[in-house]
Amino acid sequence: MTTATVPMSLRLDAAVRERLSDIAKQQKRSAHALALEAIKVYVLQKEAETKWNQEAMASWNDYQETGLHVTHEELDTWLSTWGTPNEQPMPKCHV
Repeated sequence: MTTATVPMSLRLDAAVRERLSDIAKQQKRSAHALALEAIKVYVLQKEAETKWNQEAMASWNDYQETGLHVTHEELDTWLSTWGTPNEQPMPKCHV
């Protein structure tokens, strides 16, 4: 199954275009392929950043409403047991 593509025109600074061309030659790829890859990576990163920010805000709002939390010390103590024979369960949230 192929995904439909749509054209998009970009204007690049001449120096950036030259640098992109140089990288493309070194990698034996087209500048077009590198630009597509860069845009895809950027979109994925921004989507992940947006999701992370939304989850952080939801966590903050939940804390504001409930007061439930785990202290840094409790979390640090728990994490220090990861991968050890004495790995501890996650600490319980409290007010």
